[in-house]
This record gives sequence, structure tokens and C-alpha cells, in this order.
Amino acid sequence: MSQIAINTSQNVNINFNIASVGERMLAFIIDLLIKVAYVILVFYLFFNVFDLGYIIAGMDQWSVIAVYIAITFPVYIYPVVLESLMEGQTPGKKVMKIRVVKIDGYQASFGDYMIRWVFRLIDTSFGGVVGLISMIVSKNNQRLGDIASGTAVISLKNSINISHTILENIHEDYIPSFPQVIALSDNDMRIIKDNYTKALRVDDREIISRLSDKIKGLLKLDIDPTKMTERQFINIIIKDYNYYTGKDS
Repeated sequence: MSQIAINTSQNVNINFNIASVGERMLAFIIDLLIKVAYVILVFYLFFNVFDLGYIIAGMDQWSVIAVYIAITFPVYIYPVVLESLMEGQTPGKKVMKIRVVKIDGYQASFGDYMIRWVFRLIDTSFGGVVGLISMIVSKNNQRLGDIASGTAVISLKNSINISHTILENIHEDYIPSFPQVIALSDNDMRIIKDNYTKALRVDDREIISRLSDKIKGLLKLDIDPTKMTERQFINIIIKDYNYYTGKDS
């Protein structure tokens, strides 16, 4: 399985398995079946259960089309809404254990999902041939929407869940120092802890210093170096995040 090296904000590459074209196609088919089932159910309810067909009986062609678009509207916004709510996944992607991520290592934003959604119109044209060709020829199996939004779809199979990599034992009477950590995401904290752990292993003081400075910059913190070392600071940041998000073991 091919991999993608995502360059984090700390200038460290982390390798992720790229979702294969087959996995993405199966996820698409699962989502398509869900959307088809929704349309069938809605039309059945509209015409058979509630018997509302008379509403469109006297309408002109454009009005009828408008009604059809209105009752099937969830189908059109299905990808962008669910990817935003499910952090880069749809039901199909969740079943296939794949996820949309930013290549810079951070969680994709609503704007990124929106760009992917807009370009879906092109990717799915000619029966999806455009998107399929793009995934086959691109380095990271990216369709045009991925390339435009700076995202990729990774596989979560045989990988450690993000929440498992940020766990930190904290005592019940622990008192946090930096409530600003709630501005960080799980993905941010995973990157911080991964890089910090690697730096400690080889005693890389430069990485620890850069990581500390980066965290202070992100959270807009001004720490007196005479009162707290960089290692103490990062340790507290990790524990505080676990405290505020309830990810304590």
C-alpha cells in the first residue's frame, strides 16, 4: 500500500497509508446506495403515504423540477455535510475505514470539504471517469477536488486511533495551567505528542525548542523560561489537553 508523507507544522514528516482507488470506489458505492435508498423512501412517502402528488399536478415544468430538487436536496449536500460532521468521513468512508485529511497534517476544515464538493461536479462527470483518471495518475490517489483543496484520503486500517496516541495519565486532583489548549484539535495534539516523544528518545533539544515555540505561538502564550523549562511546558500542555477533553486513562 502506497504512503503519503504529511509535512506537519513542526517540519516533521509522518507517513500515512493512502486509501486505494478500490477503497474509495467502494465507499462511493455505499454512499450512493444510501442516497438512492433515501430518494426511494422520500418519494414513497411523498406520493403514497402522504399522497401529496396533487401539489405538483397543476404546476409548470420548472416548478415541478424545483419541488423535486427541494425534496431531494439532502442528497446533493450529503458529502460536504457529513464529512464536516464526521471529521472527514461519510458512512461509506467510515465502513471502508478511510478519511479525508489535509496534507499539511491538520484536520480539514469546512472550506476544504466545500472545495472537494464543488469539484465533485467535475470529478463525477462522464460517469466518474474524470475523477477516476485523476486518482490513477496522481501521486497520492487524489481526485481533482483533493488536489484543489490540498487534501488526501488516507486509510485507517491497521493504524492506531488518534485518541490512543494522545492519552496521558493524570491524577483526579490535577490542576490545569493552560485553558488555551482547548483551541487545539486531537490531530494537533497527536502531532505534538508524536514529535515530542521522538525528540525525547534521541534527546533532540532543537526539535523540543522549536515545538515549544510553535505551541506558544499557536496558543499566544508568553512563558517565563526561568520558571518552566521547555520540556515541563510541553508535558503540561499534553496533560492539560487530556484534562479538558476528558481523554484521561
